[in-house]
Amino acid sequence: MRFDALLIGAGQANPPLARALVARGQKVALIEEHLLGGSCVNYGCTPSKTLIGSAHAIHTARRGAEFGFHAEEVRVDFARVMQRQRDAVLTSRDAMEKRYGNMDGLTLIRGHAEFTAPHTMRVGDQVVEAERIYLDVGARPNPPEIPGLDEIPYLTHQSLLDLTELPRHLIIVGGGYVGIEYAQVFRRFGSEVTVIQSAGQILPREDKDIADALTKVLKAEGIRLLLNAQVSSLKQRGDTIMARVDGHGGVSGSHVLLAVGVKPNSDRLGLDRAGIAVDDKGFIQVDDYLQTTVPGVYALGDVNGHGLFTHTSYNDYQIIEANLDQPKRKQSDRIPTYAVYTDPPLGRVGLSENEVKASGRPALKATLPMSSVARAREFGQTDGFMKVLIDAETQQILGAAVLGLTGDEVIHTFTMAIIAKAPYTAVRDAMFIHPTVNELLPTMLEKVEPI
Repeated sequence: MRFDALLIGAGQANPPLARALVARGQKVALIEEHLLGGSCVNYGCTPSKTLIGSAHAIHTARRGAEFGFHAEEVRVDFARVMQRQRDAVLTSRDAMEKRYGNMDGLTLIRGHAEFTAPHTMRVGDQVVEAERIYLDVGARPNPPEIPGLDEIPYLTHQSLLDLTELPRHLIIVGGGYVGIEYAQVFRRFGSEVTVIQSAGQILPREDKDIADALTKVLKAEGIRLLLNAQVSSLKQRGDTIMARVDGHGGVSGSHVLLAVGVKPNSDRLGLDRAGIAVDDKGFIQVDDYLQTTVPGVYALGDVNGHGLFTHTSYNDYQIIEANLDQPKRKQSDRIPTYAVYTDPPLGRVGLSENEVKASGRPALKATLPMSSVARAREFGQTDGFMKVLIDAETQQILGAAVLGLTGDEVIHTFTMAIIAKAPYTAVRDAMFIHPTVNELLPTMLEKVEPI
């Protein structure tokens, strides 16, 4: 069967692209072998942030005395907590099923697609072909090689969502974004939590001052962090899992969560039969317009390795859609930005301080502790700080980090300044609403110093 376009995978890039192509009158097939919505809806953003919301509410209730009220002892209903995230997932996924399952001009095909030629694919017993093919197949957990791992019932960020009982002691292997978010969540639910991190700090891609500030927050909540630590073996003993950690002895827990990265689902597409190249980690190689090494075949979302965030996947769609008539948007033009949804959250955009120093360019820096922000004091959330990095010659903002109350929202002020190529003085001289976190940005920028 021939189509104008084949869209393989229904993550966060291909569904909106399907809408755009159908609106142009194209005959489109959207092929998905499992669940519409991809990782974000089913295993990532939707369920994890719903759990984070529950954990935040529970934590706030326990702090009632600070705000002038006294509640009975907070009891966590773990079954209800988990049902809440499942309900959120089903609501989002069901909406997608209804929309794309009944869209005129779109054929929704269930099954696994593999290339048989550069523009031809097989899905079960069907053979489909198109001049344009868009690959949005995502990534999956990538368990490390640890002796004994195959002999224990370990968790990933996907299988964790099927838990029916609260872990007594959750051992998390990996201190990156996923590991740290779930460490705080399950500690607030009542689990004992130990994080084993191979690097010398949590969030290894972040500046040390940010990692240290967040480490202080997590330790204050009773989370045990083992740094410069490697798990040398895992063993099941009854209902206990024993983790041998080099340099730290043994850690015994009830559950083990592996939060050490993902691998792209490119290895199941038969790319060699199409002549599509991948890099040494399996990510599909793309050019600035997201086209693979085969003309007319594009890779979007996690599988191309340029971001691995929902917003970068959606931006991939926007780039493709904008370039349908002629190339005008490039993926290299976008400013990298993301958040870590701890409490307080971390918002990041552009270059880190480490990256600015490595570039060798003359630069300026401004910082401000969240304890100086009236809004943060009023809400009893004074942990963290803000930091801005500035090019000393152009006065343009190179990067920023906001670890603190609404940091994931405040960061967009700096994102827009970078996109507009505005000097930092534009933010410094702006008037922001009181009382907000943003109102202290001008105060912070009144004093900049060389790095």
